[in-house]
Amino acid sequence: MNFPILSVITFLPFAAGVLILMMPAARKNETRAIALAAAVLDLLLSAWVYLQYLLQDMNGYQFIERYTWINIFPINIELHFGVDGMSAPLVLLTGIVMFTGVLISWGDDDNHVMAGIQDRPREFFAFLFLLAGGVFGVFVSLDLFMLFFFYEIAVFPMYLLIAIWGWVKTREYAAMKLTLYLFVGSVVSLVGALAMYWTQYQNTGVFSFNMLAMENAGFSTTFQNIWFLPVFLGFAVLGGIWPFHNWSPDGHVAAPTAVSMFHAGVLMKLGAFAALRVGVMLLPEGAKTWSWLIMTFAGVAVVYGAYIAFVQTDLKYMIGFSSVSHMGLVMLGISTLNHTGLTGAGVQMFSHGVMTALFFAVTGMIYDRSHTRMIPELGGMAKVMPFAAVGFIIGGLVSMGMPGFSGFVAEFPIFLGVWREQWLVAVVTSISIVITAAYIMMNIRKVFFSPMPENLEGHVGDITVLDKVAIVTLCLFMVVLGLFPGMMVPMVETGVENIMRLLGGA
Repeated sequence: MNFPILSVITFLPFAAGVLILMMPAARKNETRAIALAAAVLDLLLSAWVYLQYLLQDMNGYQFIERYTWINIFPINIELHFGVDGMSAPLVLLTGIVMFTGVLISWGDDDNHVMAGIQDRPREFFAFLFLLAGGVFGVFVSLDLFMLFFFYEIAVFPMYLLIAIWGWVKTREYAAMKLTLYLFVGSVVSLVGALAMYWTQYQNTGVFSFNMLAMENAGFSTTFQNIWFLPVFLGFAVLGGIWPFHNWSPDGHVAAPTAVSMFHAGVLMKLGAFAALRVGVMLLPEGAKTWSWLIMTFAGVAVVYGAYIAFVQTDLKYMIGFSSVSHMGLVMLGISTLNHTGLTGAGVQMFSHGVMTALFFAVTGMIYDRSHTRMIPELGGMAKVMPFAAVGFIIGGLVSMGMPGFSGFVAEFPIFLGVWREQWLVAVVTSISIVITAAYIMMNIRKVFFSPMPENLEGHVGDITVLDKVAIVTLCLFMVVLGLFPGMMVPMVETGVENIMRLLGGA
């Protein structure tokens, strides 16, 4: 295939962001229209890549593109793109969150409800698309330098998006905290990557950041044991792994709705994916040596995150700590280093991404209309915004791992994979299922079905048509995956088979 579809998917948000910045500031609706058009096009292209991969033999990396960027000794950097069974679903996930995030941020200048982004939407969408382009770039990059390049591009706009458009009370603190945590983590990983680059040259006589070549670079067991933890944990900071998770809930709470959707729905997957792609796949012997420690950290995150979510009184903090717990499940699946656990982790990245985007979208709708996120101050929302209530309930069923929804398809293989390696860890972490069910049902009852407080009566209206489209889009993917797991699980398994090959069937 000659059409460079992955390049188009990756660079379209950058181009759209530049075009949006060229628009006059007063033409807000035209700015929003350009953002929506770009988001729709990227979603369609992402879906096309996903379906084409599904309908082909699903073998190895597809849609390969390779262009030399810098080739000056000793630097050899390429734009080397491709997707496999692990990354194709994440490209689709990014397209989904990008599309629904634009819908949620649309705003309505003619409505008394101050929903969406009213203040400087031109700059907001430009930074949001810069973030989206970086995310796409990480998921499709097969060149280690370019993976880092796009990784930093994805992290940088988060500071501005939160510090400028975030919640006034904590936005500066949360934005700086997030940025410091993520940049420190990425610097630690970068040192490990440069060590791999130099050691590959010593072993092969070739300077190259090509990760497919690095898989066969002959890194010694000692080298891998030394560098695995810095590389894996440096990326896993963005994945919210305990004890480096502390930035995440604060970032969730302070961010505007669409940024929270990107933050939890996609960015945390970026950390988990990069930790898997660079840490486990390039340093498999190190992964086998340190898997017990990763399993320990992940197990603590699963249970701790669920317990802390249970006691929250702020709806956004509840979802933020819930994300720490569910991303702990992703890391738990990765730490098993077996086929079942890794498959569950791959599906969980997609399932949790869609689910948490839905949670934050509905929470944003509630906050825009009630001007509070405090659970004790809310009630009766199902009466005035029934569509949002149904969406939140479906997200809750996914979060609880109910059969028939994507959460079950993802979580069951993870626990099964953990049981095969350490049955006691599986027993302890399964406590989170009960806790998750408790706080989800408790908060659904309080926020949506308890009597509405008097101060909100007559002041809370229904959500917009665009909000409803976003909810339907997100719910559709969770239900379809839950009912027809064959739409994704075999694809993820092909990516897992490559990982197992690198692990030597471990």
